[in-house]
Amino acid sequence: MQKTNWIIAACLLGFIGVALGAFGAHGLKETLAEGQRVAWWSTAVDYHMWHVMGILFAGLLHERRGRGAGAALAFSVGILIFSGSLYAMALGAPSWFGAVTPIGGLGFLCGWILLGLAGRRID
Repeated sequence: MQKTNWIIAACLLGFIGVALGAFGAHGLKETLAEGQRVAWWSTAVDYHMWHVMGILFAGLLHERRGRGAGAALAFSVGILIFSGSLYAMALGAPSWFGAVTPIGGLGFLCGWILLGLAGRRID
């Protein structure tokens, strides 16, 4: 991706995160009536939004210093797999989807390590 594309990606993912949060709070009240499903949805939105901030910061770092694209990619993969699997289970996907959730968590962990390494080298 070009430098500014990570900032655009963060904004799009942030928009989607807010929309999914509102959808869960208002549009899925009866569908998510079961407590565990509500918890999955809430966790998915929380991690989604926190890592959008990581993508935004990585995008800004990449734009200014040419570093941080790896972190932005790792955060994006984490959102897709971690939050995506929780969203899917909350909507009724089989519980085995939960087996892939930790892979997304590894994406988040890698993203934070990569972001720290990229930030450490700032002139």
